[in-house]
Amino acid sequence: MAATTENLPQLKSAVDGLTEMSENERSGFINLVSRYLSGEAQHIEWSKIQTPTDEIVVPYDKMAPVSEDVSETKNLLDKLVVLKLNGGLGTTMGCTGPKSVIEIRDGLTFLDLIVIQIENLNNKYGCKVPLVLMNSFNTHDDTQKIVEKYTNSNVDIHTFNQSKYPRVVADEFVPWPSKGKTDKDGCCMKFHTNCVSSLVLGLIAAEILKHLIQNKNEYCMEVTPKTLADVKGGTLISYEGKVQLLEIAQVPDEHVNEFKSIEKFKIFNTNNLWVNLKAIKKLVEADALKMEIIPNPKEVDGVKVLQLETAAGAAIRFFDNAIGVNVPRSRFLPVKATSDLLLVQVNTSIPHFKVKQSNIDIF
Repeated sequence: MAATTENLPQLKSAVDGLTEMSENERSGFINLVSRYLSGEAQHIEWSKIQTPTDEIVVPYDKMAPVSEDVSETKNLLDKLVVLKLNGGLGTTMGCTGPKSVIEIRDGLTFLDLIVIQIENLNNKYGCKVPLVLMNSFNTHDDTQKIVEKYTNSNVDIHTFNQSKYPRVVADEFVPWPSKGKTDKDGCCMKFHTNCVSSLVLGLIAAEILKHLIQNKNEYCMEVTPKTLADVKGGTLISYEGKVQLLEIAQVPDEHVNEFKSIEKFKIFNTNNLWVNLKAIKKLVEADALKMEIIPNPKEVDGVKVLQLETAAGAAIRFFDNAIGVNVPRSRFLPVKATSDLLLVQVNTSIPHFKVKQSNIDIF
């Protein structure tokens, strides 16, 4: 039987008993489930999709270069915070700890490279760009110990935990922890949305920062040319006068092959995002960040559950003067599997700073 808003009283009662969740987490979870049960969804009319112009998805090589004046670059970088998504485990590579501490090359980990990059930036320009790590309950304790090794660096490192929302039992629509599943399998992290509403690996591009400040762009998504390996990745479109992220889950079945075409949809989202902090504050206070809800069905221990997910990239349509930047493929080198890691380790032509995990730059 399909769940409806009639399930809400039972759900709210069960959530009230989850004392391990904070009041904000309980409230946020109820709000998310309520939106899902109400059938709230954004319907995409395929005929209205348009290819974004160069004014909406700006070619990186068309951006004005940054002045050689060190003080000018320092003034730009003084407005920057790097927020690193640090909630993932290296399970796809056979590891059990934070993915950020997997060794990449020459004894250096993802996190080492991030800190070194920002440290060099701060040394060169006399700035104090801080690093914020958004941990999950899976990575928090380990990360707290690991960051102690950077005590003597000139990078201020801050950490916080992303929200922890329970999975939902599909046939009853009650939180799984209320059925006794209180370990990590009973919960999921409200991953991308939390990093936008709560508050890099890849060289920080001062040209992008300069462009965003000069043009008052509140939000920017780095995209890159799509290859056959990226056909399922989200892409930017123009839709009813605004830039918007289109994910494969939103595509009607009859248009999936068209969506996967690298001829029509030539770019995809790298998950490198630039967001104006004042704009985030304004939208959060207005409760206006209502990204599309993606139901992710799973079966754990024989129980069918739902993870209700949202993605930070989908927030682009809520910001004023939002744009994409089409960066060269060389700026995007993800390491998601052991095969990717081995490629980076053996190919000495790949500079350390090219290796990438998702980040959000806040200005």
